Amino acid sequence: MEILKFILALIVLGLVIYGGYLLYLWWIARNSAQMIEATELEALRARAQIVDVRETPEFEARHILGARNIPMSQFKQRQAEVRRDKPVYLYDEDGNLAPRCARILKKNGHDNVFILKNGFSTWGGKVKSRK
Repeated sequence: MEILKFILALIVLGLVIYGGYLLYLWWIARNSAQMIEATELEALRARAQIVDVRETPEFEARHILGARNIPMSQFKQRQAEVRRDKPVYLYDEDGNLAPRCARILKKNGHDNVFILKNGFSTWGGKVKSRK
């Protein structure tokens, strides 16, 4: 019976920690960027500065047409590649990495930072795929 209580306590603790992490990501996104719907981004896509923050193999397999790749693992070192004079639209697979990248940009003077709401997993617009 004691082991069952211990396992249940671990599960509850894990859920609390995960919930806290999601709340932290929401807070970062709220303070660093504006969320944008996929339909809005599709309308702006041709003249937008779109950055995919997923790792390179994911990007190469399939990405939003016109996006460029700056992986989260390299974002601090490469954030200077993002132009300050144009709005930047960030996305990842499901919205967990982009808020952290938005925070980096905001700390470094970027004012117009947007995040694709719910990430690439909900994107229905034009894509480029590896053949």
